[in-house]
Amino acid sequence: MNSVDNSTESPRAPQLAARLGLFDATMIVMGGIIGSGIFINSYVVARQVHTPALILGAWVIGGVVALFGAFIYAELAARLPKAGGQYAYLREAYHPALAFLYGWALLLVIQTGGMAAVAVTFAKYLRVLVAVPLSDASVAAIVLAGLAIINCLGVRADSAVQSALMILKILAIGALVVIGLTSAAPAASNVFSRPILDRPVSLDLLTAVGAALTPVLFAYGGWQTANFIAAEVREPSRNLPRALVLGVIGVILLYLAVNFVYVRVLGPSGLAASTTPATDVMQRALGAAGAKFIALGITISTLGFLSQCVLTAPRVYFAMAQDGLFFRSVAWVDPRHHVPAVAILLQAVAAMVIALAGRYEQILNYVVSMDFIFFGLTATCLFVFRRRDSSSADNGRATPGQYRAPGHPYTTFVFIAISWFVVANTIYKYPGNTLAGMGILLAGVPVYYIWKWRNAARS
Repeated sequence: MNSVDNSTESPRAPQLAARLGLFDATMIVMGGIIGSGIFINSYVVARQVHTPALILGAWVIGGVVALFGAFIYAELAARLPKAGGQYAYLREAYHPALAFLYGWALLLVIQTGGMAAVAVTFAKYLRVLVAVPLSDASVAAIVLAGLAIINCLGVRADSAVQSALMILKILAIGALVVIGLTSAAPAASNVFSRPILDRPVSLDLLTAVGAALTPVLFAYGGWQTANFIAAEVREPSRNLPRALVLGVIGVILLYLAVNFVYVRVLGPSGLAASTTPATDVMQRALGAAGAKFIALGITISTLGFLSQCVLTAPRVYFAMAQDGLFFRSVAWVDPRHHVPAVAILLQAVAAMVIALAGRYEQILNYVVSMDFIFFGLTATCLFVFRRRDSSSADNGRATPGQYRAPGHPYTTFVFIAISWFVVANTIYKYPGNTLAGMGILLAGVPVYYIWKWRNAARS
């Protein structure tokens, strides 16, 4: 009988390394949610609803919806702790074509346009702090390139940067809350004793609340990106669900505290009139020094958000390439640092191109509808996997003691319904932008079949 000489076998290809713990994963969840929006965009809510109860209520509802989403994604992460997160769930629950369309939309619309916009915001606020002899777009490109290089040095290196920036974000938000409460005079002594509703219960009120929820839900988005790096989290079936729930709860508390301060100091009408509420609160409290402080806080927050994006999203393109639905080189893992370096550079270069071309504002018009379509679709995967629980051979089968989404199927139904309500509302209010986004999404269908054909031809 001939023996097999194992020494002649080709060495195993480098793999992603599980180096992130619960704290790292929690910081990544929070970092994916908190960008610059909480410092700036609360005025959009106050322009739709006009009483303290409705303004803060919108943030409470948004937080509850985000928590329901975290419950769903926590169970999905426990069932399928694989690189790519949503991509892997859609592939296993439905079809690789649907998963590919998600990755396609992520690269061309959802992630890249958002990263370009946030990078330009970083540049604008950096300019408030220091003299910068470059354009905002050039600074944006430089910071994206720098974060990509850090990420290529290993997931631990970027996670350390991400965690440090997230702690600084929390400190900046905490300072805003404390200073706003102790050093800024309230807009009126009875601001929180006003009526709950600003108009009679009617379709008009429902539409206004829906319009207010759209920016709120968008502000709470981003927790799902932590699932992209499931393969790099230690004990992902245990640590990632905990990180999702803890991270989202932490953000809810921060967001409610900040908006309470905005309403207290500026009042509902003042908040609606201010496009920079955080700056206005700090100016009232500390003058010009307060404005500088909040500019520093926004700079740190945007940098932390970008760090999280550069860390997480490339894992989707890596998973697509592993499945033969993207360039093979994108699945390459650096043997020294165990990161998908080509995928990281691809995401960074795409965002840099959009920032330098100044096209990010147009792409952002499509982001909300695309993001929430896939939020709802991914949540439906939980129903598919629960149905498969009786078959031990199926991917996505639960194991004894595994995390289970609280309140399912009711919480899951609510999350899906609200996600698709946002999509419907966006189509109604911005039909041109939404149709353009849908066109980009549908353009991925023939691309998927081209990649399938290429993959079949190779084999």
